[in-house]
Amino acid sequence: MTEQAGDRLGEFGRIERFFRPLAVGVPGAFDLTDDAAVLDIPADQQLVVTTDAMVSGVHFLPQDDPADLAYKLLAVNMSDLAAKGAEPLAYSLVTALPRAVGDEWVGAFAGGLGRAQKEFKVNLLGGDTVATSGPLSLTVTALGLVPFQRMIRRKGARPGDALFVTGHIGDAALGLKLAQGTLTSPVADNDRAYLLSRLRRPSPRLDFVASLRVFGTAALDISDGLIADLRHLALASKVRLHLDARAVPLSAPALRVLLSQPALRSLMLTGGDDYEVAFTAPQEKAEDIAAAAASAGIAVTRIGKVIEGDPGLDVSGTEGMSPDFGIGGWRHF
Repeated sequence: MTEQAGDRLGEFGRIERFFRPLAVGVPGAFDLTDDAAVLDIPADQQLVVTTDAMVSGVHFLPQDDPADLAYKLLAVNMSDLAAKGAEPLAYSLVTALPRAVGDEWVGAFAGGLGRAQKEFKVNLLGGDTVATSGPLSLTVTALGLVPFQRMIRRKGARPGDALFVTGHIGDAALGLKLAQGTLTSPVADNDRAYLLSRLRRPSPRLDFVASLRVFGTAALDISDGLIADLRHLALASKVRLHLDARAVPLSAPALRVLLSQPALRSLMLTGGDDYEVAFTAPQEKAEDIAAAAASAGIAVTRIGKVIEGDPGLDVSGTEGMSPDFGIGGWRHF
């Protein structure tokens, strides 16, 4: 998607045409015409800040649709806010683009951002756009609000708590294999579309934020893989978690794939990119949590418990799977 230099809008032309409309609704963004933005924070609230980056060849395939990239970039940051019990406030964006990337690509990317921010009820605050000789890189810093001292941390799980997860696990791992062309068995068109959509357009659980603040004792979003992230939560809380792999919720399309390739179940527990919320809560609140989840239209499943013992993770129900999950998910280094 290359263009001649003379046909380009240039840095400031792109900002004016593609990104300035995304800042409408944030008075302190000043239509992206100043060096910085300003936000008012209510006295009874605290600001939650999270940053996620996506790099071509690491987090997405070079041929991926720019509108999908934009949606996912914002969604993964919204997922971090959701796991902390925060309501989205605004976000900033940094794009590092190879010079071969043209205005058409940028326009499609901005269009995807516009659709995503409308869905997540958040607007662009500012950022930067630069050229790079390296791979395409995209970074969002998202800001959210929580009532004073009510952010849900990874630290806070207690022995006797139950362990829950929202949505389904493993769809994105299967979607990635489909995108890479490495899933060997045939997959029905509808199932293929669903699994790819879960990879490319995850659903941050923002509708569960208020309930999470009421019930959650510890929480994090599942980005690196369920096994790896539960270990992170256990270590932060200095507790031992027990996960029943048989209880991990799987979508109908994923279950149909597993019928032909049962060995993929281990991948689904470690593959990452789920962007669901795992959390602990008092086990006696399970019925209340189920009612709150139903009211929000979000599936929540009990998948384990917090037990006494050294910090770490035990996994049962692994018949037919490798007994050793290794690091249990993705690491950059």
